[in-house]
Amino acid sequence: MANRVRSHPLRRSLLRMFLLLLIVVPGAYIGFHLLSDSPAASAPKLRPEAEHVDEIIVRKAERMMVLMREGQEVSRHSVRLGFTPEGHKMQEGDGKTPEGIYRIDRRNPRWRFHLSLGINYPTAAQRQAAKQKGISPGGDIFIHGQPNRLKGLGVALPYDWSDGCVAVSDKEIEAIYALVPIGTKVTILP
Repeated sequence: MANRVRSHPLRRSLLRMFLLLLIVVPGAYIGFHLLSDSPAASAPKLRPEAEHVDEIIVRKAERMMVLMREGQEVSRHSVRLGFTPEGHKMQEGDGKTPEGIYRIDRRNPRWRFHLSLGINYPTAAQRQAAKQKGISPGGDIFIHGQPNRLKGLGVALPYDWSDGCVAVSDKEIEAIYALVPIGTKVTILP
């Protein structure tokens, strides 16, 4: 009986260590990925000009993005929006995706999200309106994939989660990125 009493604290310690390893090791792996912003390994090359799209239409209420070429639909993609998607973006931090007509003004393969196509929000008029109200209109609105920090975890965020961007799956942004040159028209509808 004495051996049992002495080994009991040892078993308890081993059990605690085992449980700690079960929690810490996967947690460290997940934490590493959540904290790292590793860029895309390689961005898809822009397809030949004849394959480029000339307009992107985002229908916020439908959570749908349509790529168009010469008035014809090229592809459709389910999207996720800002965490407060209803209404037009008015200021930084409101979680809204802007509405209106914009242009793609940059292509960034090395950002916090898997590939990204910059939208020229805010326009000069939107900056002026925000200035008159004494607020910041925000910025850095993109069409992009999932957060790079989730790479390798097989996670796709199923809800409106961005700060105001238009998010698609990583596989979709790879296809989209290859078809969208700088200057492409972006129409974002309520």
